[in-house]
Amino acid sequence: MSTQPKWLDNAVFYEIYPQSFKDSNADGIGDFQGIIEKLDYIKELGCTAIWMNPCFESPFGDAGYDVSDYYKTAMRYGTNEDLKRLFEEVHKRDMHILLDLVPGHTSIDHKWFQESMKAEKNEYTDRYVWTDSIWEEVWGMGSLRGISDRDGSCAVNFFSHQPALNYGFYKPDRPWQQSMDDEGPKATLKELKNIMRFWLNMGADGFRVDMAGSLVKHDEEGKGTIRLWQNVRAFLDSEFPNAAMVSEWGEPDKSLQGGFHMDFTLHFGPSHYNDLFRCDKPYFSSKGEGTILDFVNKYKESYEKSERKGLICIPSGNHDMDRLARRLHGDELKIAFAFLLSMPGAPFIYYGDEIGMRYVENLTSVEGGYNRTGSRSPMQWDNSLNLGFSSAAKDRLYIPMDESSDRPTAEEQMKDENSLYHEIKRLISIRMSHEALQSKGEIEFVNVGYPLAYLRSGKEETILVVVNPAAEEKNFDCKYLPAECIYDFGGKISADGTTINVPAQSAGFYRIEK
Repeated sequence: MSTQPKWLDNAVFYEIYPQSFKDSNADGIGDFQGIIEKLDYIKELGCTAIWMNPCFESPFGDAGYDVSDYYKTAMRYGTNEDLKRLFEEVHKRDMHILLDLVPGHTSIDHKWFQESMKAEKNEYTDRYVWTDSIWEEVWGMGSLRGISDRDGSCAVNFFSHQPALNYGFYKPDRPWQQSMDDEGPKATLKELKNIMRFWLNMGADGFRVDMAGSLVKHDEEGKGTIRLWQNVRAFLDSEFPNAAMVSEWGEPDKSLQGGFHMDFTLHFGPSHYNDLFRCDKPYFSSKGEGTILDFVNKYKESYEKSERKGLICIPSGNHDMDRLARRLHGDELKIAFAFLLSMPGAPFIYYGDEIGMRYVENLTSVEGGYNRTGSRSPMQWDNSLNLGFSSAAKDRLYIPMDESSDRPTAEEQMKDENSLYHEIKRLISIRMSHEALQSKGEIEFVNVGYPLAYLRSGKEETILVVVNPAAEEKNFDCKYLPAECIYDFGGKISADGTTINVPAQSAGFYRIEK
């Protein structure tokens, strides 16, 4: 792993889904100027960095994850110059911003793909993964077939309009499968570097990389993909040593080895992340019927594999998940954030989660959202027209608003000192004041269950974090004696010898005496 940019050490990210954040020109869709208008809100909350979902030219069959031009912003958000100004405004506030990079596939509308479909060989023929016969599909992946005069089937990464870019096969076993060192995959990798160079020169601080672990095909152990990203890392270290890289990989031992600085905990696969917030019996429900054991065991395994660096990001949610508030409510959300903001790695707050925005039920899919659409509704700023998101007519909004009479707004939450917004703001402030609670502070779990207890250790202090989501008092045996309380919600713990008693629905951070 390369040297980590210093600003990542205590970064707290805010994820912006640009379509739904703030519309400044009354077309019903959020834009760059709208984001600029709300940067002070993000900074006041305490966040120091932004991850913005894809903003490049796209037919928006998958909300911008189907790029048609990597070098041009989508006009609905603004121009390249407008994005450059957004970078500048972020930096004026001593904040940083990551763009969402989609290196694994493009839209079928991309000029590269249009050229690759031609029967005659050209410089884009090998830019995508094609078989050499229309009768042979790409095993283990979906395929586009019979769409042009070219004889072959083209692999897709997910939706049928997202053809897979060609970075080679780690173990080619068919004549049409190219190795990583063939000219086609090398040209694709070169172009990826050019794209990164373009936006870093424009002022971006780095990238969150979509599906980072999937680029090289037939790469079950990830060795080829690690090698590819190490190549990218060497390029960045040479030209942009301060560029931050966060991966959507879900295997931090591999992503950190590949040169990423941090890795996302995924909501699919073996992480058991959904056990915490998004299942029939979430751990953070006050019913106290959930389990966090499998999550902790997998986290510890990943923590050890990544050399105890702890650079595993746990998001409150994102554009692909149900909203936290679909299953958690009231104090449950505050206790969940006490956990999220006291764990190693940079926390990521999905826009609106800080005010308890809800999943909007029964929406028709918008831009490939399907069941995810309910988590992508417009930000609820105030009680003015369209909740302050847009002055467009209601029927022109990107996604319908939450119509509930008690829907939360940022304005109301900011006025209420007991709101979720203020609890998160308080938690971020405490995290920023204690190195042990930041990204690189070490972690040791001392009780797994109800309550959850763990030690966070830095150079100067060790802090015991105790979280009890259950609606009844719990206790556990602990050899560490709590001293000064630096944060509490729902009541303070008490010690009876080596037994620590934890109030119902509470969270607390305590300096300890060893």
